[in-house]
Amino acid sequence: MSGRSRAAVLLAAVVTFGAVLVPSAHAAPEPPRTAVLDGARLERTRARAAHDPALRRALADLTTRADAWLDQGPWTVVDKPKPAPGGDVHEYLSQAPYWWPTTAPTAGNPWGCPYVQRDGQRNPEVDSGTDRQDVEKVFDSTYDLSLAWYYTGRRDYAEKAGQILRTWFLDPATRMNPNLDHAQFIPCKYDGRAIGVVDFSQSYTSVLDAQAVLAAGAPGWTAADRAAMTRWNKDFLGWLRNSGFGKEEGAAANNHGTFYDMQLAALAYATGDTALARRTVLDARARRIAPQIAADGSQPQELARTRSWHYSTFDLVAYTRLAAIGRHVGVNLWDYRGPDGQSLFKAVRYLLPAATGGAAWPHPELEFHRYAATDVVHAAADAGDPAAVAAVPRLQAPPGGDLWALRPAAEQLDLIAG
Repeated sequence: MSGRSRAAVLLAAVVTFGAVLVPSAHAAPEPPRTAVLDGARLERTRARAAHDPALRRALADLTTRADAWLDQGPWTVVDKPKPAPGGDVHEYLSQAPYWWPTTAPTAGNPWGCPYVQRDGQRNPEVDSGTDRQDVEKVFDSTYDLSLAWYYTGRRDYAEKAGQILRTWFLDPATRMNPNLDHAQFIPCKYDGRAIGVVDFSQSYTSVLDAQAVLAAGAPGWTAADRAAMTRWNKDFLGWLRNSGFGKEEGAAANNHGTFYDMQLAALAYATGDTALARRTVLDARARRIAPQIAADGSQPQELARTRSWHYSTFDLVAYTRLAAIGRHVGVNLWDYRGPDGQSLFKAVRYLLPAATGGAAWPHPELEFHRYAATDVVHAAADAGDPAAVAAVPRLQAPPGGDLWALRPAAEQLDLIAG
């Protein structure tokens, strides 16, 4: 995911497991209709959680994260220091991460314009004054809390997740408008940019899955909440398909295009348009995989970046989630082979030497984290790739623990950079 801050969890040994085991009365009539996660797999995992030591350890990590969210938030777009261009406080606003001022701010030039780009170098001012940091907390917290409720039955997890979702998306006084017209703006240059779509696409599928998990009987998440979130998601899907920014992002030839397709397919599936979801996954074969992945499995567009490891794993987060959506609509994206043998399996295998610590990553990378590839290797192993299966025991667990067994859908495990 998403770009979470993950402090190392050392508390698993002292967790009282009676507080995190699923009560026998807690059972949903149907598996959650998740877009990326496999609802039936979640149901099977929940049934095993009380008796499987590895799952108990992972559940301790998950509930530690969920507990940390209970006294945070809720967050809202309306409380940022300055509204988005145009003045509507309900408009989402974020700032381009790799753009920097060239002069010291003054009364006449409060931003220090003009701004210049430094690829891969994150301007710290983007983490204050806009909505980007808060929306990541919304995404991360609702995912952790909804899954923690599903596996433990604890009411406080579900109620907190519902409060966070209602505040950000639904309550008239605090809701976000369903568009990204002012995402990744550059002061004194652009009021918003198409590439800001990735602000949501990199993690919003986790929110769609959180909503689906809560819909499986969570206390406090009402039929009215579900209907209102469906309306918001349909409006956002309409903006994504029809706005100039959405169309431009959909035409991108690198990870931005992959994430666009993933978000489009997930929103379509979540709102009942399975035909659009299926068509999007099918089109990704020749439209994305064939031109973006080379015959040797490398991703040339991502290798050209100063953070080539980050962006290679980042793009595969989108691909593996898109493949997971494909499973729901009858498309096996893992089986696709391009005209030169390109495939998702080859792209993951290209990462394995560095992911397992067997060799150094041979391309530019300003901040290498071996664990960034852990989830995408898990995904390839689950899809049946023997090389990935053999690599799993040698993967580096991310800070906070490896949660794959409880939420088998790839997240971006190192810092989300933009």
